[in-house]
Amino acid sequence: MAVNLRGPFFLTQAFVRRLRDAKKSGRIINISSVHEDMAFPGFTTYCCSKGGLRMMMRNLTVELGPLGITVNNIAPGAIKTPINKALLEDKPKLNALLANIPLGRLGTPEDVAGTVAFLASDDASYVTGATFLVDGGLMRNYHEQ
Repeated sequence: MAVNLRGPFFLTQAFVRRLRDAKKSGRIINISSVHEDMAFPGFTTYCCSKGGLRMMMRNLTVELGPLGITVNNIAPGAIKTPINKALLEDKPKLNALLANIPLGRLGTPEDVAGTVAFLASDDASYVTGATFLVDGGLMRNYHEQ
């Protein structure tokens, strides 16, 4: 909760104060997770922190919009990073997960970075209050193992 919810809350608070004092607009982009909506048995606190981040984004969208500040979340699914080392080495579990991802592969950090770049750009100046799934379709096809 401290890292996934309190951290973004206090960072946003400090960032918004600086923008407001400088009379500037800006972009807030949170890295959430598909687990802001999707249950993950055994990881209740993680899901709660990401669900809280979703509600924080929704509320701040309304509060900060008049200041020209957009707020969005990116919700990665299964991304090939060192945190997933055990999964990557467990072929039966990996294959079961891949069977639930319509694109048939894990995502990469670059897949997430492209969405961040878009949301930070002027092309996204009218995009706020949204969660962008970067999950290869996992949320639409997931079946509990």
